[in-house]
Amino acid sequence: MTALELKSIKKTFGSTDVLHGIDLSVEDGEFVIFVGPSGCGKSTLLRIIAGLEDATSGTVEIAGAVVNGTPPAKRGIAMVFQSYALYPHLTVKGNMSLAMKQEGAAKSEIDDRVDVASKMLGLDPLLERRPAELSGGQRQRVAIGRAVVRKPKLFLFDEPLSNLDAALRVNTRLEIARLHRELAATMVYVTHDQVEAMTLADKIVVMNAGRIEQVGTPMELYNSPANTFVAGFIGSPQMNFIDAAALGEKSAKTLGIRPEHIGVSETSGDLSCEVVHIEQLGADTNLYLSNEKVGLLTARLFGEHHFAPGSNVFVTFDKAKQHLFDADGRAIR
Repeated sequence: MTALELKSIKKTFGSTDVLHGIDLSVEDGEFVIFVGPSGCGKSTLLRIIAGLEDATSGTVEIAGAVVNGTPPAKRGIAMVFQSYALYPHLTVKGNMSLAMKQEGAAKSEIDDRVDVASKMLGLDPLLERRPAELSGGQRQRVAIGRAVVRKPKLFLFDEPLSNLDAALRVNTRLEIARLHRELAATMVYVTHDQVEAMTLADKIVVMNAGRIEQVGTPMELYNSPANTFVAGFIGSPQMNFIDAAALGEKSAKTLGIRPEHIGVSETSGDLSCEVVHIEQLGADTNLYLSNEKVGLLTARLFGEHHFAPGSNVFVTFDKAKQHLFDADGRAIR
């Protein structure tokens, strides 16, 4: 069953077109992530799905019903914001149960749902605390618990991890992934962080300047990017782009090669390069290399490697992993 259907969604603010006719289907139980740079329209699209913004034109369907004009509370959705949006005067339990109380649910049902959600998210010891007494990670779990209690048709997440430090982001990411598995719920999630997208999503929607560039599984986007934008956005460090003519490649304008698909040797290879900078990351080593013909290259090596800046090395491209793009940046298959 299709949980969410977007048909020709356009959004204009004054004379500025923010969304240029978005078409997308999200199946029941899918975890779909909108990813793209700041200003690409992903948060605006999420707000249109939630009913917090009206589309200038186009149709939003949730569980087969057109919801244009339907207020957010009636759409069967629950939204988790990056700012948590908790009521400071209410306890954790009060925040989690408020929406159900407003809907007139029975106290026994509210208690049961809060009990299940609090155990699922490890919030049992915190139920009588107020938001000011909680850490950022705990507040975000309360915000997620508030959504879980409502049993929505559709969970919407708007950059929920952006206010957390690195360790908490990883832990909360694991919580959200586990929640998705346990609830088998449909989730639509917005982030600018491609690592979040790659590690959480069943399906990624890559957006740029109000348009969808490509939709696919994380590894489809990684292995078969549709264009140079997707190729450069997905993967860290990002793909190297080289003028194909500089390498004698006549069938393409641009050759792309990911840093991990470049071999480095001190004795022989396809290109001679100077070591510009080295990043020792423990498990990986990133080398920044310069060559007169192709410019700056990034190579990613597994484990520890020691090269002195200014020294010469040779690089070899894995031919099976090269990507070719035409003059418009489209992939040549």
